[in-house]
Amino acid sequence: MKNYIFLYLALLSVVSFSSHAQKTKVASADKKYDNYAYIEAIKTYERVAEKGYKSADLFQKLGNSYYFNAELDKAAKWYGELFSMTQDVEPEYYYRYSQSLKSIGQNNKADEMLALFNQKSGNDTRGKIFKKNTNYLEVIKANSGRYNVENAGINSQYSDYGSSFLHNKIVFASARDTGSINQRKHKWTDQNFTNLYTADLDDSMNPGVISPFSKNVNSKFNESTPVFTKDGKTMYFTRNNYLDGKKGKNGNNITLIKIYKANLENNQWINITELPFNSDNYSTAHPALSTDEKTLYFASDMPGTLGQSDLFKVSIKDDGSFGTPQNLGNTINTEGRETFPFLTDENEIYFASDGHPGLGGLDIFMSKIKADATFGEVQNVGSDVNSPKDDFAYLIDTKTRKGFFTSNRDGGKGYDDIYKFLETKKLSCEQELSGIITDLKTSQILPNAKISLFDATFRLMNSTLSDQNGNYSFNVECGRTYHVRAEKTEYTTKEEKIDIISQTGKTNLSIALEKEACQVAVGDDLGKCFGIKMIYFDLDKHFITPIATLDLEKILDVMNQNPTMKIDIRSHTDSRQTFKYNEILSGKRAKATLEWLVKKGINPNRLTAKGYGETQLVNKCSDGVKCTEEEHQMNRRSEFIITAL
Repeated sequence: MKNYIFLYLALLSVVSFSSHAQKTKVASADKKYDNYAYIEAIKTYERVAEKGYKSADLFQKLGNSYYFNAELDKAAKWYGELFSMTQDVEPEYYYRYSQSLKSIGQNNKADEMLALFNQKSGNDTRGKIFKKNTNYLEVIKANSGRYNVENAGINSQYSDYGSSFLHNKIVFASARDTGSINQRKHKWTDQNFTNLYTADLDDSMNPGVISPFSKNVNSKFNESTPVFTKDGKTMYFTRNNYLDGKKGKNGNNITLIKIYKANLENNQWINITELPFNSDNYSTAHPALSTDEKTLYFASDMPGTLGQSDLFKVSIKDDGSFGTPQNLGNTINTEGRETFPFLTDENEIYFASDGHPGLGGLDIFMSKIKADATFGEVQNVGSDVNSPKDDFAYLIDTKTRKGFFTSNRDGGKGYDDIYKFLETKKLSCEQELSGIITDLKTSQILPNAKISLFDATFRLMNSTLSDQNGNYSFNVECGRTYHVRAEKTEYTTKEEKIDIISQTGKTNLSIALEKEACQVAVGDDLGKCFGIKMIYFDLDKHFITPIATLDLEKILDVMNQNPTMKIDIRSHTDSRQTFKYNEILSGKRAKATLEWLVKKGINPNRLTAKGYGETQLVNKCSDGVKCTEEEHQMNRRSEFIITAL
């Protein structure tokens, strides 16, 4: 059922065959293909292919027919034939092949196709998302193991999907044969058209006896995905463009789908009307209500859609009228399919997508809705619910953490099946960013320092003061980048960048502030005021480099501001090279530093300089001792020891 909700296809050119018979067969199949009768088209295409005929166009259509019909393992076969023949195809085929490969467990090759898709697609958000989340399988793994899943016990050999709560009942769509001799089938799926059915739920969410929902709502076409107001008196649902016995069609003579509304009066659903933002020329489907019932969310391919289908929202006014639909934006929507939204009373939106990194086909994702109505990080709910096939129509009761979702995964009873679950651990990733503010030189705790939190674009998110113990903390989102700025009177403001991991926990970022006025005495190293560890020279040379001049300018400025200050310049090396070589090299470097300062106007009688070679090592790294490069680096240093003030 889910596949004909989004009627988005590139109608490909007719295959050119060598024989008239082949042309006739494929022309017939193309007509069925273009009218979304994929089951019939597949049969013809496959018979032609089995005779050995090869064509990129034929393989594209075979792959597409299975892809749009959610049989991704078979789509992988024919897309594989396509790519073995040519890779000169539209970027979208790289994406579809990747999704299909995931369904048969070929994740490495799927990632290769996604990387190529990213190269060829330019600004496609799916490629950007993949490039940003190349470790998405690890993230999905971390989000898994949170559900106990079992068959819901209401499935037939046909398609059953898209459930909703109505008080203590479940209402869902099904293509099960009701026994009518006039039962009609949809050409696309070869399935009966769906109607709504209902069953009572016991305290453990086990469905009871199944019965048709309402003869006033069910029609000879498709009904699906209802949602109900809390009082149970208003429902929104999806149906083919059919009302009062009249069927609407678009310019291509195709009946699309719309969202309808009905009211309950005297235990009868009446006043069935279509919503004002529907159209004969695009589809709207899968309504979902916000907790306050003032906003309706839905899926559509209406103008302004970023991809094949997007999620939208529209305000429901006090008088029952509707505002203008708004696209949820590119945090949620991609160039792929986003569909089947569901809102919780915990400010979460669940939805299905094949545009965000997943396991194949449609996966179920969740995003937190922020106070400003923007959306947090989109998270895959994990491999318990998601599979290499299509998984969608997520529904949860937040009090019991029990719910339902739909999947066409292997091992099901019908075409689509409804599964029941218990969520044993919430997906919400909670991170606390905290640290201590101290004095850089003394390590003294600094209370009442102002700490500001900025996002990756330097937008101010929050601010606080360090407490009496120098501590600060912020609640932040997992997987995000932030900048933390620390400020305090008489100290230089400092800003640090921090990447928050995508797992619940704590992240520490302590910040040491440097006093604006560096207090020094005779015997102190002036270089420490500015964090100068060494004056850089080219390898085995003693000429001042452009990089070194910046630090020397700091020393020069202090000596100009303090005309009675005298300094002893000391240059040190590590123990590599010979003792004599290091002594000579360090002496030349100390002298070169002195000469640079004299050249800049410092009186020579204020300066002394000496090279100490390897005679004053600060650690164990003498000759014959194995040390790391970092340990040797500690011995290569420059000092500016104050001898008079």
